Amino acid sequence: MKSGRAQRPPQRVIPIVAAPSGGGSCSPERQPRGMLALAGAWLRDHAALLRKLQWAVVLVYAFLLIIPACLPLPEDTARMWDNLTIFAQFVFWGIWWPFVLLSMVLFGRLWCGVLCPEGALSEWAARKGMGKPIPRWMRWGGWPFVAFVLTTVYGQLVSVYQYPKAALLVLGGSTVAAIAVGFIYTRGKRAWCRHLCPVNGVFGLLSKLAPLYYRVDEAAWKASHERTPAVDCAPLQPLRHMQGGSGCHMCGRCSDHRGAIELSLRSSSDEVVRVAEKEADGWQTALIVYGLLGVAMGAFHWTMSPWFVALKQAAAEWLVDRDIMWPLDTEAPWWLLTHYPQHNDVFSWLDGASLIAYVAATALVLGTGILISLALAVIASGRWRTQRLHHLAQALIPLAGCGVFLGLSALTVTLLKTEGFGMHWVNDARLALLAGANLWALRLAFGILSRWNGGLRRWTALLPFCGALALVDCAWGFMFWWW
Repeated sequence: MKSGRAQRPPQRVIPIVAAPSGGGSCSPERQPRGMLALAGAWLRDHAALLRKLQWAVVLVYAFLLIIPACLPLPEDTARMWDNLTIFAQFVFWGIWWPFVLLSMVLFGRLWCGVLCPEGALSEWAARKGMGKPIPRWMRWGGWPFVAFVLTTVYGQLVSVYQYPKAALLVLGGSTVAAIAVGFIYTRGKRAWCRHLCPVNGVFGLLSKLAPLYYRVDEAAWKASHERTPAVDCAPLQPLRHMQGGSGCHMCGRCSDHRGAIELSLRSSSDEVVRVAEKEADGWQTALIVYGLLGVAMGAFHWTMSPWFVALKQAAAEWLVDRDIMWPLDTEAPWWLLTHYPQHNDVFSWLDGASLIAYVAATALVLGTGILISLALAVIASGRWRTQRLHHLAQALIPLAGCGVFLGLSALTVTLLKTEGFGMHWVNDARLALLAGANLWALRLAFGILSRWNGGLRRWTALLPFCGALALVDCAWGFMFWWW
């Protein structure tokens, strides 16, 4: 006989699961969705393994950087497979740096969060160090531009691509600075990477094109009432309001935090067209226009430019006519100007000054021409706003990134030719990459202009933007001809 009291349905028993390490939260009722989200959770849950991988990269980096600098310079007959110095040169400048840049476009700043030796050392030092707050001077927005320009020009003055001592000075000096900044500032964070790293700005721009990013659902974040520990975000990102991937190091520590963050796919145009509409600023424009498309172009040009030779010759004649001989002196130390007499590679003070003048003139002429073209495009769109100029400049990121990749990979090609590899197809591949970068830039520009105006105005504004592309293409045309 049944009781008159209503029976309760059997209750569902939910086991208690410990929150995964790294600040994430992944309860049985809210698992990450999709393979990408699971990949993000894997990165979060295997932080210890990733740290071991980072230290392995640090050891390889230190070995290839320090040992060749202690060895005699290779003879002209030495080759990559029988000489550690040339092998290290190929690894660093022929493979490492070009393909790190490419990885930014494909995977975002995964290199920074998972593999970068400087980032790992800086964060390690910050966990052991003084823990001081980040000072105001370090937060200045111009450091990415200034650091990139100074490092690029100084690297050319000491021939960083050619000589191991110069590579140790530039790369090793940057690493020492990263450790020092980490030791002094913050507690376990990457202040160096966020503010002072010479390639931080470049990586931030290129990662805007990546199809992978950590999507933040602010509504889910707000709706979550779980008491979870804060995420240990090394690059100090404002996770709740993070819209793009330019500052994210893709380490996965925040994956599924409060059920609101997961690794996702997006359109490769989304961050440039939508997010950059408000976030683009003058320093990013300077880095794109005068840095990546100006200074970098001059740095790649000068070694084969007849204009550089003419500039130096005219300056030398002027000095000799006036009996001013000290600028022709070649006794500058190797850490200030290239000085390797055993290889007949010695810079005079005039060489250094001519190099700086040529790179500065290239950046000024080319960058200003591009900036004028962008300004005309904004005016043609119907309404002038400075923010629109900065936004439209972001459309040039594919072309800027392609240019740096082509310039760095030139050493890859040279070393492979020396080893006897047939490289007849290279110029065709370069042209194809440049054409693809132009089309990508046009697509981004069209998307940006379409947010401002429809109809004929966006097509009219696209014409001066094409003028900016033409200026860059002409500069690369000279490079292809010289190559």
